[in-house]
Amino acid sequence: MPETKKFQRAKEDFTCEKCGSFVRGDGYTNHCPRCLWSKHVDVNPGDRMALCGGMMEPISVETKSGEWIILHRCTVCRAEKKNKASKDDAFDALESLLSV
Repeated sequence: MPETKKFQRAKEDFTCEKCGSFVRGDGYTNHCPRCLWSKHVDVNPGDRMALCGGMMEPISVETKSGEWIILHRCTVCRAEKKNKASKDDAFDALESLLSV
């Protein structure tokens, strides 16, 4: 079985399946900057190898070395993944996860 890279960058635009916002990807975009929801499509970032396809709910946020880290949980298989927040993310959406 061929080994996959731990990170594969691909610029992909998408429409958020949670809030309907159009998102212009930059190759690192992995969630909607408006509602912070994501989709379970990767095993490793960018590989599109996950078979689940479930929606990834933002359930909490933490700060680490000055960066915001969002914890997502898949609503189908319950897998959890941490993702760095983007400078374009809605601050009020991030802030609302602090009290969760």
